Amino acid sequence: MKPQTATAPGKIILFGEHSVVYARPAIAVPVFQVHAEALIAPCDDARVLIRACNLAREYALDDAPPNDPLALIVRLTCARLNVAPRHFSVTMRSTIPPASGLGSGAAVSVAIVRALARYFARDLARAEIAALAFETEKLHHGTPSGIDNTVIAFEQPIYFVRGQPIETLRVARALTLVIADTGVAAPTRIAVGDVRRAWEHDRARYESLFDEMGAIARAARDALERGEVETLGELMDANQVLLRAIGVSSPEIETLLAAAARAGARGAKLSGAGRGGNVIALVDTVTQDEVARALQAAGARRVIVTRLEGG
Repeated sequence: MKPQTATAPGKIILFGEHSVVYARPAIAVPVFQVHAEALIAPCDDARVLIRACNLAREYALDDAPPNDPLALIVRLTCARLNVAPRHFSVTMRSTIPPASGLGSGAAVSVAIVRALARYFARDLARAEIAALAFETEKLHHGTPSGIDNTVIAFEQPIYFVRGQPIETLRVARALTLVIADTGVAAPTRIAVGDVRRAWEHDRARYESLFDEMGAIARAARDALERGEVETLGELMDANQVLLRAIGVSSPEIETLLAAAARAGARGAKLSGAGRGGNVIALVDTVTQDEVARALQAAGARRVIVTRLEGG
């Protein structure tokens, strides 16, 4: 057996975070500037050894607790491939910051599934890879929508409605986005759980807010397919108003959003669970550098510029 490596990109949600959990549409796109990488290599030890380089951890699969996401995805993938988990190691590295809204957990899982499939010379469809990764998303998020593992496995912009067939999305005109990390870790499970409790307490209000988010996501799909970049910026700002209303913004997020607006961004919002993590700003070639500098000056820990190609 020869060593095999596979990667998976990060992701951002353009529209529809949180409401997507409640069967409203969302739009997500891959981010190739960051990625997770898995290396599967043969070893003499009969056990499977897992090395999580970013966490400085090394342990045997048999010793891992049931809620360990790396161990779970290895076991699930081996079962799907009908192979025994023996005599190989799994080494993980990632440039995706965890708990930041960039899909770190899903990317790690997708990379491991791809690497194991290559190691055992098997082909898995993208939908199968996404389905396997979804099982580990339950550990990360509690009640995941499935959007993270799907957009990362498909590596294409997607229009996603929970429980419905995946739709890849055509983008008519290229977009440039600046992604800024607040530096505040924001575990998705906590934010999603808090929103669910608020929804249970006042369902009528939250259903109305989710309906508005869904309408924005549908309008954003139309704007993307028509190349209406100006409209997208307005929709991002409107989506952020609703995210504030459900209680998932934060002072750090608002500081970065204000800085982006002053520097000329067309629109900006948080991306992901909120309470920290990342914000995204829609820019053009004239404002791109100025917005990036403004976000850094406002305290962003890291700034990434990504381009979504059109055509």
